[in-house]
Amino acid sequence: MNVEKLRKMAGSVRTGGKGTMRRKKKAVHKTTTTDDKRLQSTLKRIGVNAIPAIEEVNIFKDDVVIQFINPKVQASIAANTWVVSGTPQTKKLQDILPQIIHQLGPDNLENLKKLAEQFQKQAPGGAAGAVAAAEDDDEVPELVAGETFEAAAEEGHTS
Repeated sequence: MNVEKLRKMAGSVRTGGKGTMRRKKKAVHKTTTTDDKRLQSTLKRIGVNAIPAIEEVNIFKDDVVIQFINPKVQASIAANTWVVSGTPQTKKLQDILPQIIHQLGPDNLENLKKLAEQFQKQAPGGAAGAVAAAEDDDEVPELVAGETFEAAAEEGHTS
């Protein structure tokens, strides 16, 4: 080894200038993987098994759907525990409904009908009311004989 190189390296470890003490403690950097390791050890204790070949997981909450594409799914049926890990996307139920309607069973179709009724109640007048309102806007009211728009406007300003 080169003595000059060693002196240069030793000089870079000092906390101050020439003649000061060297650092006694090495800086320890903690990793953030401890939580993940604890979680994995707890899941291992429960006895979860990986479930392969799941392409999509949807979690329904009110009118919001949390969707996972190609997630890692683990389950322990004895402990009634399911673990879904991946990147979630939050979507509205109306946006995702056409894609998942073929996945619903006969018992879920009844729930779907109830949801559709709720959406119609939330919209004022429903779809039929919106069509009727649009037709009313197209018609121009007829003028009363002997009156003009200018005369009606002047009466409105003088009153």
